[in-house]
Amino acid sequence: MRILIIEDDKKQCWLLQFRLEQEGYQADTCTDGRDADHYLERSAYDLVLLDRMLPHKDGLTILREMRKRGDHTPVIMLTALGELGDKVTGLDCGADDYLVKPYETDELLARIRCLLRRPAHLESLDVLSLCDVVYKPEENQLTGPAGTCTLSQKEGELMRLFLRNPGQTLSRQTIQTRVWGVDYETLDGNLDNYIYFIRRRLKNAGSTLSIKTVRGVGYKLDTGADDV
Repeated sequence: MRILIIEDDKKQCWLLQFRLEQEGYQADTCTDGRDADHYLERSAYDLVLLDRMLPHKDGLTILREMRKRGDHTPVIMLTALGELGDKVTGLDCGADDYLVKPYETDELLARIRCLLRRPAHLESLDVLSLCDVVYKPEENQLTGPAGTCTLSQKEGELMRLFLRNPGQTLSRQTIQTRVWGVDYETLDGNLDNYIYFIRRRLKNAGSTLSIKTVRGVGYKLDTGADDV
């Protein structure tokens, strides 16, 4: 599972990254609010740890922009701003959790485990559109130039994950965590079968979108354009 740490204190970044990797997570670090956009657009993460006070762009702005563009990646805000109003503002902007500094690392790890147990079907059911397709999660229907087809629940959750992350390579572990949950054991063959199913759905809908295999890593949704 991949975690992005957005924190301007370089020592804190390093210590947190070290502890997360000890726990078996992959962790990237970013110390500048403006650079955070690059990390979030380039890669899909399972969780973001976000400070509020950052150079060039503050954490609340980053969070609002994530939610506005349909990025529902779980976010824990880690900040010294601990007044009730600060917490309410952070949660209302889209944070999934809010932890005030200084905090105990063991408590943070417990909150991370809690959020990563949450499968994708608990996320927003907003209608998604990309290129020549529209996906309606509530009906589990995909519509393209050739018509409409109905997806199963897991097919729909996979489709939603790819549509929210076009052009980004999603590791097999990331896909498993987002769709089946961190505690669920998904056989590689089972995941491959579901990828085949949604490729067939895109083809039946007449879409130009395609799911590409990234050898040794996972899959990505190819829009036919340059990398997103």
